[in-house]
Amino acid sequence: MKRKITKTVKIGSRVIGGGNPILIQSMTNTRTEDIKATVAQIKQLCDAGCEIIRCSVPTMEAAKALEEIKKQVELPVVADIHFDYRLAIAAIEHGADKIRINPGNIGSADRVQAVVDAAKERGIPIRVGVNSGSLEKELVEKYHGVTAEGIVESALGQVRIIEDMGYDNLVISIKSSDVLMCVRAHELISAQTDYPLHVGITEAGTIISGNIKSSIGLGLILHQGIGDTIRVSLTGAPLEEVKSAKLILRTLGIRKGGIEVVSCPTCGRTNIDLIGLANQVEDMVADIPLDLKVAVMGCVVNGPGEAKEADIGIAGGRGEGLLIRRGEVIKKLPEEELLPALREELLHWNER
Repeated sequence: MKRKITKTVKIGSRVIGGGNPILIQSMTNTRTEDIKATVAQIKQLCDAGCEIIRCSVPTMEAAKALEEIKKQVELPVVADIHFDYRLAIAAIEHGADKIRINPGNIGSADRVQAVVDAAKERGIPIRVGVNSGSLEKELVEKYHGVTAEGIVESALGQVRIIEDMGYDNLVISIKSSDVLMCVRAHELISAQTDYPLHVGITEAGTIISGNIKSSIGLGLILHQGIGDTIRVSLTGAPLEEVKSAKLILRTLGIRKGGIEVVSCPTCGRTNIDLIGLANQVEDMVADIPLDLKVAVMGCVVNGPGEAKEADIGIAGGRGEGLLIRRGEVIKKLPEEELLPALREELLHWNER
């Protein structure tokens, strides 16, 4: 796919836009004031592949906590601000690498100007975020409801406010829980601006429904070359967001690296705990830095054939199973030895 080349924006030690890799974001769900818990969660997310982290800043104590959090983590920290411009300024003063605001809910022009001036002084970007749920009343009336066109007009209007204040170090985020509306909005705004876009489906839902909606929405948007950084928004642990984002990017061929696990559905021929085995394999390979496809198959009848496109695989039978390398059976093993044998193969893969 051909990606749209947007403006380059630096967020801490990371860079988005300009054809740089699409970066994965998540958001902490700890109280930001609890520095120990927040740092622990950020480090866990970093280990899982998160590249930019956002923290809520609902209080002055949370804004001040960013300074200590920044000392203890490697990831760029984005401060999420709503309503109180003073919290935005305090977050900037205490080291936020980027702030996320909706100028429309910050208050008067003077207050927005104060935030812009603080960001400009330290050279940090502002993410202008507009959600379908916060669309201005006049735009809802103009478009006879919440529409992609209205979301885009709102976002570009907010951007112009900041541009008129003399600042263009910006990232745009437009989100909707309506997947197809969100896709259309990104198509429209991508044609009208060169600012980098933070892409996601807001309020996507729980692990299952949220992943389905995010995969479809992000897939349709990213496949058109639109988007510079993404977040999969789930009602669940932030760690699940990062896992899903990595898989979406790998599935689209945007990211390489990391082991891809493929497994067959269960059927009447399955004589092993295929579901448990596949989950064990996914957990096992998470820390192995290889760009491979691993197959987990439920029976020895179709296993070798179905696993032919994988680099390495296992197929279970009644009390035993096969270890398969690029479609060729290399070992027959007792069932309990399949997982250790697979791990041994992977750990020594580069020696073969």
